[in-house]
Amino acid sequence: MSKTRKAIINEINGPVIKVRQAYGFSMNEMVVIGEEKLLGEVIELYGDQATIQVYEDTTGLKPGTSVHGQGLPLFTELGPGIVGHVFDGIQRPLSVMYQDSGPFIRRGKAGEALNRDKAWAFKPKTGSGERVSPGQVIGDVEETDRVVHRIMVPPNLSGRLLEIAPEGPYTIEEKIALLEDEKGETQEIKLYQKWPVRRIRPYQKRILPSEPLFTGQRVIDFFFPLAKGGTAAIPGGFGTGKTITQHQLSKWVDADIIVYIGCGERGNEMAGVLMDFPKLLDPRTGRPLIERTIFIANTSDMPVAAREASIYTGITIAEYYRDMGYHVALMADSTSRWAEALREIAGRMEEMPAEEGFPAYLASRLAEFYERAGAVITGGGETGSVSVIGAVSPPGSDFSEPVTQHTKRYVSTFWALDKELASARYFPAINYLDSYSGYVESVALWWKKKADFDWTDLRSQALAILKEDAKLMNIVKLIGEDALPGDQKVIFHGARLIKEDFLQQSAFDSVDTYSPAGKQVLMLRIILRFIERMKETVAAHRIPVYRIMEVPVLEEMERMKYTYKGDDLKPFKDILKRLEEEFDDLLKREA
Repeated sequence: MSKTRKAIINEINGPVIKVRQAYGFSMNEMVVIGEEKLLGEVIELYGDQATIQVYEDTTGLKPGTSVHGQGLPLFTELGPGIVGHVFDGIQRPLSVMYQDSGPFIRRGKAGEALNRDKAWAFKPKTGSGERVSPGQVIGDVEETDRVVHRIMVPPNLSGRLLEIAPEGPYTIEEKIALLEDEKGETQEIKLYQKWPVRRIRPYQKRILPSEPLFTGQRVIDFFFPLAKGGTAAIPGGFGTGKTITQHQLSKWVDADIIVYIGCGERGNEMAGVLMDFPKLLDPRTGRPLIERTIFIANTSDMPVAAREASIYTGITIAEYYRDMGYHVALMADSTSRWAEALREIAGRMEEMPAEEGFPAYLASRLAEFYERAGAVITGGGETGSVSVIGAVSPPGSDFSEPVTQHTKRYVSTFWALDKELASARYFPAINYLDSYSGYVESVALWWKKKADFDWTDLRSQALAILKEDAKLMNIVKLIGEDALPGDQKVIFHGARLIKEDFLQQSAFDSVDTYSPAGKQVLMLRIILRFIERMKETVAAHRIPVYRIMEVPVLEEMERMKYTYKGDDLKPFKDILKRLEEEFDDLLKREA
């Protein structure tokens, strides 16, 4: 380490330190601090001074302590051995570090993200002499029984392969290919590569999303869908079900890889995730769900600067698996805690505060994060995507606060969790009046292929009934349901059927926890047909609504979401048939 790259601590303010003699430093460069070698990152330079955010506890640091630059930005190690493991915000492997130092990580404890000793079975996909481009797949490694890890040419390299290793076991540090680049220089390719976390990974082109990220949650899939490569926000106050909703999505979402970032969340919640996932089975493969899941755990008691870095670590890993041609779903829980970390660091840097003390660049940081989602054609010509689902925790469920408002500007799907619905034990507590999706037109063709009907028309009919019901609720609360005329009673009872028998879904019921597309379609068609027949019967035959609500098929309708899984759609078609028969019988009796 040259003397020009050594600086001296001048001032310490929590996780932020200021150093002098920082002539050789550059922005976003990693540094090590003192004899304990605490890790930090340069976030400001002025003259011979630099401001550094430290990713570990700074207790005991003193002015005069030396700081050494590393000549590299904060980066992630990307290679086989990531899936199924738990990392902290700067990609230290927590499970490995627990074995070395127990439940509390010692300051300055370094940990290599990837195992250097494990040998992986490499299978080449190209031959010597071939020209390769950035991101092209040159071989495979079986990372888990669920994930084939594709070894790619690093994004900054292209040229001709001089040699490639034969099939066999290799550690990540062994050379598996030798490439002659465009400058005529030889470059070694290994099973892993490094990439700066704050820089987006390149791709050939971005494509418009056209397929839904199917979740099995009816209120999401049918009413407010998210496309593969899309962005969504789940805002809600304490107790509204943000975390359990993201857990449900992680379990059931139609993605190849799940990246779950616990950013500033309580330790017991993250512990619950880490205990549950190894026991859960992937419904598509029957294998443990953890075999396609990556965890970034940076809980509220961990250093605040590492919390700020955690979402960049997670999104970089997600982009890496996207480049292999996988569809990746990233859960960030929660971006509010990340924004609070930005606010604390900005405050210690004495920056001018903006709304509610957040830094003026909060909006641009959120935009940079959500912009890294998308469906793309990768460097290797594959189609891959990163879908980002960010939880937002507005204090007091106030959606007008800055993080929620700025997030709404950059996401296309908004699942607004409602405190009143949650208090009424109505889950998922997604408010169907405040939520929206910008992917309805994009995924309509996919839904049309699933059934011979107009999905957008069914969706519009149901939402129109719910909106009309919301207006009627004010009257019902004042003077009661009995004061409503017959046609409005139909809307009132019909909306209740949609809310309770379609939108409300139990995460703890073995049948209702996941609803396939065919089941969702027929359930809503049955309910809407019931409402339509009610409306016709009340209008033309003057039969009171209470008499209609006594038809026997109604009880079967209310049980159908718990009774039939949806792999066989015949029971739902039978209910639809009985519905028509019982209404016809009712009309004959009243004639």
